[in-house]
Amino acid sequence: MTTAQSAPPPSMRLRELAFGAACAAALRAAARLGVADALGDAPMPVEDIAAAVKTEARPLRRLMRALSCYGVFTERPDGTFEHTDVSRLLREDDPNSLRAITLWCTEPWTWDAWPLLDEAVRTGDNVVEGLYGKEFFPYLNEDAPESADVFNRAMTTSSVQSARDVAEFLDLSGSASVADIGGGQGHVVASLLDKYPTMHGTLLDLHRVVENAVPRLLPGGDLADRARVVPGDVRTAVPVKADVYVIKNILEWDDESTARTLRNVSEAGGPGTRVVVIENLVDDTPSMRFSTAMDLLLLLNVGGAKHTTRSMVDRLTEAGLVIDDISPVNPYLHAFDCRVSG
Repeated sequence: MTTAQSAPPPSMRLRELAFGAACAAALRAAARLGVADALGDAPMPVEDIAAAVKTEARPLRRLMRALSCYGVFTERPDGTFEHTDVSRLLREDDPNSLRAITLWCTEPWTWDAWPLLDEAVRTGDNVVEGLYGKEFFPYLNEDAPESADVFNRAMTTSSVQSARDVAEFLDLSGSASVADIGGGQGHVVASLLDKYPTMHGTLLDLHRVVENAVPRLLPGGDLADRARVVPGDVRTAVPVKADVYVIKNILEWDDESTARTLRNVSEAGGPGTRVVVIENLVDDTPSMRFSTAMDLLLLLNVGGAKHTTRSMVDRLTEAGLVIDDISPVNPYLHAFDCRVSG
């Protein structure tokens, strides 16, 4: 029987860390094969799982045994396998599924980029342009459409899940309108309109993004009479007036782009306007391993960075915002509740 291991001695811990790619690859293989979907609520022999996912039983047992060491699946004394709370998140039909995100974090381009992390650390620049001859998102959309599709599904999954937490966390009572700046498909603003039945909301993001906005916000949708969808680049202008502006997980670009976005929001809202910035942090958070890994991935692909509490505070105050409160939204997001000074 294979189970998650207790803490090993330092020499073995370092060996395990050096083999971290094996764990990532095993997760990717299980997600692509649909192993978690094939495994039912009751323990199953590996032969039955293999038949369901069309693999050979012996190598599948090796894959599942490796993942069981990390708490992904459990191997029972009789050789059958059963789910854990972690492995269930690889199921496509789980309401909190992380299958798309698991695939996104292990897409082929990541295996090209990670070995060049030392170069990115030396120069401070992304490595994707050197690898593929173009910036990351043009490469993704033009040369890697399958990865682009995985990215879109992962971001949608993440947005849907975090939008629920953001809407539950935010108290916007007394406000008549909210604008989601760089809000993707609009899951946050839709969740807030559900919470506040008289509130009006605006989604602002790039044209190619908002054309795939949540159907509920578009003409014919049940929120359409209280929603506005505006195409535009937040780094260029924010042509939206609202009582509250929400900026979630987009201030990870270079400092100049971040400064321009915050400046545009401040100018659009005017003195006293409430601005809520929600970000992953690489300090003071239970999700340090995840957040710091994403921080390094941002360095590799777009030259961006996750923020520390201090760096976020500095960016906000430099943009003329007064911070009234900093609070955790969930284990991996923090909210900076601000107002425009003046």
